[in-house]
Amino acid sequence: MRWTAILYGAVGAAALVAGLLIPWLVHSQGSAGVPGWQGLVNPGPVSGAHSFLAGQCEACHTPHQGVEAKQCLTCHAATRFTDKASTRFHAEATTCAGCHTEHLGGRAPARMDHAVLLDARVWNPARTPPKAAGIAGLDCAACHGVKDPHQGLMGAGCAECHGTETWRIAGSRHPPDSSTQCAECHRPPPSHTMMHFEMVSQRVAGETARVEQCFACHATDDWNNIRKVGRYDHH
Repeated sequence: MRWTAILYGAVGAAALVAGLLIPWLVHSQGSAGVPGWQGLVNPGPVSGAHSFLAGQCEACHTPHQGVEAKQCLTCHAATRFTDKASTRFHAEATTCAGCHTEHLGGRAPARMDHAVLLDARVWNPARTPPKAAGIAGLDCAACHGVKDPHQGLMGAGCAECHGTETWRIAGSRHPPDSSTQCAECHRPPPSHTMMHFEMVSQRVAGETARVEQCFACHATDDWNNIRKVGRYDHH
């Protein structure tokens, strides 16, 4: 019994010493100050974009604080997030780790989670869409409206058709080739409103159809699949 108590005491004392010594060494000499410590606490590889920081824990982490936005800004202070509508919302962010996660590998550290856009701890001012609407209450066009694939024909109610996990619409099917109502969803490219339409487009397709008669020249599987011609990318 006595030897067991001595053994437990020795183990406890060693654990106490390690519990005090390791934090002191890490704080005073960095995470590389304790042999094997980085490998023990590293949860996984950093992304390809940050691979040059692998093994330099202190470049991103502050002891007892974790990853702080000021450390991200050490490299990204000159990044002009506000130049594009799709990234302009970064100017309101108070923390980077809400959307950007590391040690998961991959090419980029971004893991888009639309729910984070509703987290008041991440934004200043806090975003407050109607509680009943949840994610569906987000203003999709604020980020996605620059290149609207629907060309304004579908309005701003994106959540009526699209989810946030994938942009694809489950079960969505294009109307058949026999449909003649293309203009309800599609608008002609700029080339079709100029002489280019008569000089090139009509001649390539071998048709004299009007601009709104899209079905006369175009197939529905690929906008550049011209009937009786095949794929012809000329827009």
